[in-house]
Amino acid sequence: MREDYSGHLSDLVAAVGGKENIIYITHCATRLRLSLQDNHKANLEEIGNLERVKGVFNVGDQLQIIYGAGRVNEVCQALKETLSLDEANLQSSQQRQKPLQRFVKSISDVFLEIMPSILAAALLMGLTSLLTTKGLFGDRSIVEMYPQISGLNRLIAIASSGIFALLPMVVAWSATRRYGGRSALGLAIGAIMVHPGLVDAFSAASGNAAAETISIFGLPVELVGFQGGIIIALMIGYTVAWLDQYFNRKLPDIIKFVLSPMLTILLSSLLLFTIIGPFGRLLGSGITGGLLWMAEYLGIFGYMIFGAVQQLIVITGLHHTFGAIEGQLLASTGRDFLNPLMSVALMGQGGAVVGYMLLHFNDKKVQTLCVSAFTSILFGISEPALFGVNLKYRFPLMAGCVAGAAGAAWVYLSKLTAVGYGTTALPGITIVDPANHGHVNYVVAHLLALTTGAILTYIAGKFATRAEC
Repeated sequence: MREDYSGHLSDLVAAVGGKENIIYITHCATRLRLSLQDNHKANLEEIGNLERVKGVFNVGDQLQIIYGAGRVNEVCQALKETLSLDEANLQSSQQRQKPLQRFVKSISDVFLEIMPSILAAALLMGLTSLLTTKGLFGDRSIVEMYPQISGLNRLIAIASSGIFALLPMVVAWSATRRYGGRSALGLAIGAIMVHPGLVDAFSAASGNAAAETISIFGLPVELVGFQGGIIIALMIGYTVAWLDQYFNRKLPDIIKFVLSPMLTILLSSLLLFTIIGPFGRLLGSGITGGLLWMAEYLGIFGYMIFGAVQQLIVITGLHHTFGAIEGQLLASTGRDFLNPLMSVALMGQGGAVVGYMLLHFNDKKVQTLCVSAFTSILFGISEPALFGVNLKYRFPLMAGCVAGAAGAAWVYLSKLTAVGYGTTALPGITIVDPANHGHVNYVVAHLLALTTGAILTYIAGKFATRAEC
């Protein structure tokens, strides 16, 4: 049974300036996002003091209210039902957003749609890695010690690798759907990207297979698949959606049903192999190469810089683009070194919350807020901690950033990586690469970030108190 939010919603609507001030409602994993006619009518202090609200702030023209995972879905749905806002409101809201805001929001929407499948695959990949790695519980792996589960492990391995093998197709489907095209056409172009008649992209890159070259209007085109082409999938999904809408507008109704999808797929395929594919490969290689360059040439300092600023990026909302980068990195190298870096950055902010709680140990309201925020941190969600505590009082935020850098240094020194992405903190241990005692080092890195954040926040708070006196 869904919780009754009627009283809470009545207070919320009044605090944001009334029903007539709300243009559109949406949400992400933890935040309710409101587009308002006039942001000045919203009383942020009153909203922040409402029960269930863990933080509130403005980003551009959007009011974002932290509720936490799960609850935000219920609040958003209940508010939509209460206010009955329609698609016209969505268009008005999108037009009011700045181009960068619209871009980041669209990328976030694409991966939010498919994240459950990615998360499931990543956790299953971590499980099969745990079952087959030697040295974790003795000289032999768990499967070697208990051969009767080898069949189950084989099934888990297939289940974990399936989504990643076809990830470009899934991303193309989600992107086409998000950008207003028919999702079936996105699925079709995604299937073309990983068509078995094309030479596997990884085999071609390693020199183990030669691609067939054809001529299209005199232009030589290599028939190579797009395995691992996450950025290409995003671009082609947008293209399919645009072409689908274009032909649906321009073609007469009598031939639209047949010709619109055919022309969309034909032109999309031509663009995929001649322009979007080559450019997307170059862009993807540039991003991956840049990250690898940072890891190789900046070394521990590059890791520490990323660990320090990653949660500041979360505040801006730009962190939603990391899904595409991690997918590209994982497809290109087989490992994701960004995942543990993001996880220790998050845990540094969690340590700051613990430190702030210790500073106000006798304040029951602060205790309740900090316990709730830290619990969210343990499951990979930092917004309640960031906006409810750390950003609000500033010095815990800075302490958390330093703590994130400390944890990142250990990630570098221990060569810690992940075999998947999509989850951090406690659940993230399931996707750790077991090499180099990965699981032990994952725990050490997080404890280092946690304790550093707590100690620095406590010390900074004590100094701040003395300064006030």
